[in-house]
Amino acid sequence: MKVFDNTTKKIFLASWVSINQAETIDHKVTQLNHSASKPHWNILQPLRQRVENIQVRDRQLAHRLCKLIPSQCPFERDVKLFGKTLFHIPPMCKLNPLYEEVVGLRFRALCYLADECGEDVSQYC
Repeated sequence: MKVFDNTTKKIFLASWVSINQAETIDHKVTQLNHSASKPHWNILQPLRQRVENIQVRDRQLAHRLCKLIPSQCPFERDVKLFGKTLFHIPPMCKLNPLYEEVVGLRFRALCYLADECGEDVSQYC
């Protein structure tokens, strides 16, 4: 006896639905107008751009950035009492609105030291 003989064969029919192209274009235009009508200005954008535009071309600056910007969040901790963990404080760095830019700056400094200067950056990891 084969398993194939006892299984149910299901037939699945799929149909294609054609949407009028003019309706989709009108719908996209109304979406664009709706999103353009909201003025969205981020107050931190100039500061983000300033951090992004920092060029790491100096060895001392790169070392200073790698020392100042930690590789891991310094706020993450386990609170223990008598050897038992009471609670865990999660990393709070991701709440920083400039977190991605600062981490990117540290990465650029590490890359500069490793690639351009040929230094060992394992001390900063």
